[in-house]
Amino acid sequence: MWEERIAELRAAVRRAAASGDRETARSLRTELRAAEQAWDEAVLGGDPAADAPVPPRAERGVPVESAGARERDGGAARGLVPVREQVHQALTLLGVPAAPKLIGAVHGAFFPGEIPATRLTSLRRDEERSFRSAPYARPYYLCAALTADLLAPARGLLTVSTWPLRQRVVGPLSARVDFLTAAIRVAERAEHTDTGRDAGVQRLLWRFAATIPGAADGTVGTDGAVVPAVVAEAARAELAVHSEADGRDRAAAARRAADVLD
Repeated sequence: MWEERIAELRAAVRRAAASGDRETARSLRTELRAAEQAWDEAVLGGDPAADAPVPPRAERGVPVESAGARERDGGAARGLVPVREQVHQALTLLGVPAAPKLIGAVHGAFFPGEIPATRLTSLRRDEERSFRSAPYARPYYLCAALTADLLAPARGLLTVSTWPLRQRVVGPLSARVDFLTAAIRVAERAEHTDTGRDAGVQRLLWRFAATIPGAADGTVGTDGAVVPAVVAEAARAELAVHSEADGRDRAAAARRAADVLD
């Protein structure tokens, strides 16, 4: 019993530390030490009461988050979702390599909690160290996109290691293509989840609409809101102009990268 509890607590401590939630990490470490002590006493034949479960955190004076806060975060205490998982959520929604600023804006608009900017700056280095110390130990890694010409890390662009290689390569037209693709994905998400009127989503939609021809024309309603469907339609129209050429560049670069890896 104690071995399983200790393993769970150790994992929770790692998650809290990775997300930068020091207060939760400290309280979990206290709980972990108590569980380890109880395990030692049980194994070494100490107090028979050692087999009793560790008292709940509230009984030991540790603040417990309200049920309302847990519900807002999908049943988990705020801060327990590691930053890497928050970034993965945002990148999965976007479907394209993205800069940390856009990743943070997308996560803040559609998911609970915020991604600390300080953690985003060091995330790629942390992921690289993790991979070097234990290759393929995780189901995915967050990594840099690759430039199509040199197959070198593209500065300031994060992607997911499990994506197809051509999706992680960026060529001369990719910045615009990925911007338009991201606009479509964000607009569709806003429309399908009925979040298009949320302030954070509106700011994000305006960010896209401002530089897409036709995306802002006629999109402002009586309440001054951008219409997601209009943004998506305008983005698709421009994307059709660039997508074929960009696809060829990315496919060729992906083949070269595959040859190098082989």
